[in-house]
Amino acid sequence: QVQLVESGGGSVQAGGSLRLSCAVSDYRSGGRCMGWFRQAPGKEREGVAAIGADGSTSYADSAKGRFTISKDGAKNSLYLQMNNLQPEDTAMYYCAAGRRGAPRQACEVAAGPGYWGQGTQVTVSS
Repeated sequence: QVQLVESGGGSVQAGGSLRLSCAVSDYRSGGRCMGWFRQAPGKEREGVAAIGADGSTSYADSAKGRFTISKDGAKNSLYLQMNNLQPEDTAMYYCAAGRRGAPRQACEVAAGPGYWGQGTQVTVSS
């Protein structure tokens, strides 16, 4: 069982930055993918960024050039650096992990991951 706990959300003005963190209880076992998702009120959960066990990364078009996903095995943590935030980035952000052996692609769509954190709110004002 993988447990995920997000932190780092908050309120910022447009153009600002936030760094989300996700503490992972079972980081190294299974060679699994990890990812960040978000869900705004009235909208479906969508993938933002994903990282494979091999370190390869992928981003939603809305995140490219502004967001960076990274991981630190020594700290059992996943991160999402978000720059130039805009009001449309306002959402609940979730950390997710794939099941054992899951490729990066499994963490790019909401139906893929097997484990979810509780979420952290990001609010961007104009």
